[in-house]
Order: sequence, then C-alpha cells, then structure tokens
Amino acid sequence: MTSAWPNPHACTLIEQLIAGIDQVLPQARALRRAIHSDPYIGGFEQPTADLLRAALGRPTTSVADTGFWTRLGPDGPSIAVRSELDALPIAEDTGVAWASTNGAMHACGHDVHMAAVWAVLKAAEKVSLPAGLLGVYQPREECQPSGAPDILRTGLLADHDVRSVIGAHVQPRVASGLVSTGIGGVNAAADAFDIVIRGHGGHGAYPHVTIDPLPVLASIASGLYELVGRLVDPTHAALISIGRIEAGATHNIIPDSAMLQGIVRTMHESDRRLLHAEIRRFAEHTAAARGATADVTLLRGDPVLANDRDLVKTLDPMLEAAGLPVAAEPFRSLGADDFSHFGQHVPIVMMFVGTGEEAGTRHDTGLHHARYLPDEDTIRTVAIALASGYVAGARLAGAL
Repeated sequence: MTSAWPNPHACTLIEQLIAGIDQVLPQARALRRAIHSDPYIGGFEQPTADLLRAALGRPTTSVADTGFWTRLGPDGPSIAVRSELDALPIAEDTGVAWASTNGAMHACGHDVHMAAVWAVLKAAEKVSLPAGLLGVYQPREECQPSGAPDILRTGLLADHDVRSVIGAHVQPRVASGLVSTGIGGVNAAADAFDIVIRGHGGHGAYPHVTIDPLPVLASIASGLYELVGRLVDPTHAALISIGRIEAGATHNIIPDSAMLQGIVRTMHESDRRLLHAEIRRFAEHTAAARGATADVTLLRGDPVLANDRDLVKTLDPMLEAAGLPVAAEPFRSLGADDFSHFGQHVPIVMMFVGTGEEAGTRHDTGLHHARYLPDEDTIRTVAIALASGYVAGARLAGAL
C-alpha cells in the first residue's frame, strides 16, 4: 500500500484508521441495526442521538436541537466528518428481522452513515491525529428548515477552525465497490414554489359568470414544464417538477381558487435566478390573460453542492490507495442535500459510495424506497471513505 501513496505519513495514518475501523466493525454493524430498527423523522431524532452518544462513550455537545458533535485530536485546525440523523416517513418493506415497524424508515441510508462515522471516531481514539477530527451528527437533512444552516449559525466551524467538511452518501446508481467524487457540482440547488390562482367561483352550469381558476392552473402547470427547455442552456442540467395540485370541494361547484406546489432544481446560479423570475412572470401573466390573478411564493432551499477542486484532487489517490476505486465518470444528480450549505463557508467533498442496486427503471428500489437496504459491508466502505477524506483534509491544512 505504501508505494501507492503520495505521502508516507498519510499512508501510515490511513492504515492505522482502517485497522481501527476493522476492529470495531462488528459493533458498528450491531449499532446500524439498532438505529435502523427504531428510526425517527427530522426534528424527532433525540432517541437516535442518545443511542449514538451512549455508544461513543465520550464527551459530546448538543447542537441544532437534536444534533451533537464531538472532537478528537489536537487543538488548532480540524477536519469535520458529518452524518445525518433523520429517517423518512416511509413504511418499511424489506422483510429483515431488524426492520422498522414504527412507520418511519432509514430509506436513504442514514443509518449506514451514522454507523460509519461512529466507526471512524472509535478508530481515531487509538491513533495520534495530526489535526482535530470533529464528528458532527446533524439533524433534519430530509426536511425544512434543515439542520445544516442551524449548525452553521452556531459558529461551530469557526470555533474549531474547521478547514474542510467531509461527507459520504450511499448511492445505488454507482456500482458497488466504487466511490464517486467529482470536482464541482454533484447535487443541485433545490427551491420550492407555491402558486395560488384566484378567480371567481360559482355554479358549474354557469361558467360564463365565473372566472374558473382550474383551466388557468392547468395552463400554468403544462407551461411550467416547457420553461426549462426554452430558457435554459441545453447543456445545463435543470428541471421543474410539480408535486401537488389542489382545488375545489365537489363536482358541480367552480371554486374561487386553485393551487399547485413544485420544485425547481438547477446546477448553475444564473439558471436559478432566471427560472425563479420566469416562474413568477409566466404564472402572473397567464393568469392575468384569463382575468385571474396568481400569487407566487418562491422558497430558496439548498444551494448547489459543489465539491472543492483541491480536496478532490488530494482525496482521489488516497481512496484508490485505500482500496476504494474511484468511479471514472463522477456521479452527478439533481437531487439535493443540505450538506451543500457547509460549502458556502469551507471546502467540502461529498462522496457517493456505490451500492449497485438495479435502478433507473419504473421498478426502481433505490433511495427513498420502502425496500432500499444497503448491504452491511457498505458500513466499512463508507467509514474508510470518510477516514480518507479526513486524511486528505489534514494534508491540505498542512498537518501532514
């Protein structure tokens, strides 16, 4: 292994961390099962946090309500590794003996991430670290308001002189055994919009004395899908999705109003600004042309998740030398993750750890599906990826 590493000190450190991870893997697997069997959605993760804090058996500090952090290593610059705490409101359908039965589920692999961060922290306790290691367990990744901005508002990164933040996420669209990094945007900015059409209701038999909001809403809904194709550079990834439409109460009454809700996803800030303005303009003008009005609310969500160039270039050879092949073509998607907020303050990298399930079909059982269940060996892969990220961050910070 040593000859493959650009830095012998980094080689020794990652070898020690991998050995420590392997030592605690049986406990990490048991911890993952315990977390998986009793999940909690965003804002209610306290039992999961309590379980992790007890399993760590070291001083921890609460942050962002149900989250917490712990620090190892010397004073001075530090590298943070982050895991999410929350589950999704999905009824599990995996059939394993340790499946959740409470109506929530770790269908996004956060249980694996939690166990992997735990394994890295336990392994690091037995190693002489060159820089601080800040383990951050973050609440509310899957809901709004999300947990990452709350953590940032506490000043935690500045207080610990955090030089980079490392994340890893299981991903069925990456082949099993591979890790994807990639420079630049790997997840999209995701912003919600609400559109309320106000007309004038009445009896369904007399539409000529009403301003029916439903055909107005239908025109807006169909037109929104055309905006991306005619306004955004076709080489740029972007999309608009409508997730909810609501109007009326019964068969023969034309309602006064109708509403829709959706998401706009972009990989470029200029496209983000453009689509925000055009969604508003299109809805308002379409409604006005039919005698109705449109109230448009745009809710800015997570920014683009952009992996730092220097961090990726330092990390990739470390992953390869640690036995984790890097995907030749980086995985990028229009999914969103509030990990992106950390990148507004310090260099970040989000790695996608392949689980290789069949995906991308109408029978996709990948992320957010009731049958998604990463293999237990994935805990080790995620842990080694995170440990490699720590070492890469320490090297960039001048500690190695």
